[in-house]
Amino acid sequence: MPTAIELAEQFQASLVGEASGVFVGLAPLEQAQANQISFLSNPLYRQQAGDSGAGALIVNKADLDYLQANPSVNFAKRVYFVSKNPYATFARMAQHFAKQVAPKYAPGVHPSAAIDLSVVIPASCHIGPFVQIAAGVKLGERVCILGNTTISENCSIASDALIYPSVSIYHGTQVGERCIIHSGAVIGADGFGFAPDFSAAGGEWIKIPQTGNVVIGDDVEIGASTTIDRGAMNDTVIGAGSKIDNQVQIAHNVIVGKCCVIAGCAAISGSTKIGNFCIIGGAANFAGHLSIADRTTVSGNTSIIRSITEPGQHFTGVYPSMLHSAWEKNAAILRGLDKIRQRLRLLDKNKNTE
Repeated sequence: MPTAIELAEQFQASLVGEASGVFVGLAPLEQAQANQISFLSNPLYRQQAGDSGAGALIVNKADLDYLQANPSVNFAKRVYFVSKNPYATFARMAQHFAKQVAPKYAPGVHPSAAIDLSVVIPASCHIGPFVQIAAGVKLGERVCILGNTTISENCSIASDALIYPSVSIYHGTQVGERCIIHSGAVIGADGFGFAPDFSAAGGEWIKIPQTGNVVIGDDVEIGASTTIDRGAMNDTVIGAGSKIDNQVQIAHNVIVGKCCVIAGCAAISGSTKIGNFCIIGGAANFAGHLSIADRTTVSGNTSIIRSITEPGQHFTGVYPSMLHSAWEKNAAILRGLDKIRQRLRLLDKNKNTE
């Protein structure tokens, strides 16, 4: 187990307190023990941090000064990792400890895997049971593909990618380095494209072939049961460093910029372009063919129907919940707003002609 000074040096934090203490992992403030580390990133929890049984705290300089000056806090009972961004330092330390208990996938190919004879599997890769890998697939070093996953023709999976069980990756998809794709995800299915051809006598929806691919940048994580459709003619693109939650729908020809986060059940319609460093809340949805500026934040359940051109704005379109009886009254008023507007315009017109 690492000592305090080893952790401080590894994660570039200043250390206050005993350097030789040994820690076994991280825990919440209210549960942490003397051999565990917790963190404080919100001043509202300062008192809880002071009362915590954690043997170490990750804090910023302001919180450290508060805890040191507070007479109710036994400041000397623990060590402190001082960081400009305690939450990020916590996440990196958590990764370090998680690796100690994470499953280890030894290199090798399970005998039940069905792999086209043309595919070269690097010796460092792990291929699990009942995996299917089609012709033309290219795998980087240390790729890990777990059971029942299907990799279709001419895909490329770059080094250190981890693909969990029962993922379906359609033909031509490109997956970058260190990507994580969780169970049930479907990457590269056909986009929803149909041309109407109807007359009085009948007709049909004519399927438009989806001939583009999906291109996923490095360090992208894709949640369970998320679907990313292939492009109609151009590619659907997910930028490097973006993180996508479970059950998200990304339609054909969408471009997601780098380092975006998209929470569960969000839906992005075809050909919409999301800028860099955007934050999209759960169940938010976007109409098609929009352009969203960099660093835009969209609250959960918000519908975006127009392009956003100014960077760094925060949009919310969620109507607050209320008692159903109150909602019925407000809905009745909303239905009559157009008539009220027309009456106001008429009154204004009559006033101007007097």
